[in-house]
Amino acid sequence: MDKKVAVLFDLDGVLIDTEGLYTEFWAETGREFGVPSPTFAADIKGTTLKSILNYFPGDGLKAKVMQRIHDFEDTMRYRMFPGVETFLQSLRKAGIPTAIVTSSDEVKMSCLYTQLPALRDMVEIVIDASMVTRSKPDPQGYLLAALKLGIEPDDCYVFEDSLQGLEAGRRAGATVIGLATTNSAGQVRPLCDFLLPTFEGLTVERLLAITKTGK
Repeated sequence: MDKKVAVLFDLDGVLIDTEGLYTEFWAETGREFGVPSPTFAADIKGTTLKSILNYFPGDGLKAKVMQRIHDFEDTMRYRMFPGVETFLQSLRKAGIPTAIVTSSDEVKMSCLYTQLPALRDMVEIVIDASMVTRSKPDPQGYLLAALKLGIEPDDCYVFEDSLQGLEAGRRAGATVIGLATTNSAGQVRPLCDFLLPTFEGLTVERLLAITKTGK
């Protein structure tokens, strides 16, 4: 392969099947603490905990919500979507650098690695919330990953599920692969260059054949 490319993955709803659990958690937490927006749980998809806490006034309430989410993540069951491990292995075999770019914080990532220790070794780098100052849809995380991997953002593929994340990938200049695991296909399709139904059967050759649509 002459052209150097990199593949950048969001985490929740892309590599691991957790977004449904988060939707229930944040919807319940929002109702309990009086968040007025009925779409709160959907609005925060893809954003950092720091951004989410802005919905909760006062340091005391913020601390309570932070402890609650960390307790929840400590007991959450993390599992990779079917086909993810095989695809990550095929990228490594092909010599294509990879990264995880997530809005999760270090506490959550520690819980994840406890359950799925092999996942960290399947990618070259991980960009988490502690490494950025701006949350998705800002492209900072994806641009940082591309920089660290030494690949131009325009030569990167971004896999995303949230509307904020899809927008971040587009603003980074990457080719965006959307997954309808969190939002409907109708919501995801206009924001991506290719809608991927599943990782199962996805090959490096198929990925490299995907091009920007100019959306």
